[in-house]
Amino acid sequence: MYYVYVLRSLKNNRLYTGSTNNLERRIFEHNRGQSKYTKSTAPFKLVYKEQYESKSEAYNRELFLKTGKGREFLDSIINKRA
Repeated sequence: MYYVYVLRSLKNNRLYTGSTNNLERRIFEHNRGQSKYTKSTAPFKLVYKEQYESKSEAYNRELFLKTGKGREFLDSIINKRA
């Protein structure tokens, strides 16, 4: 299984979107500062995830969520939960 995930920085409240085949490990790495792009904005909270059968499906969804329409979708989903 592959996952697309969205983390919220508890430091600056910004969102980070990524994909992985091991969600628990990846969140742990983000929170430990082991990711180049999120090192300075840890800690993080998982706010959204989706599961896919293939790496390519997950990656394509990650790319979409990083577009304007994808960010609009995330805003509508995440703000409904808040």
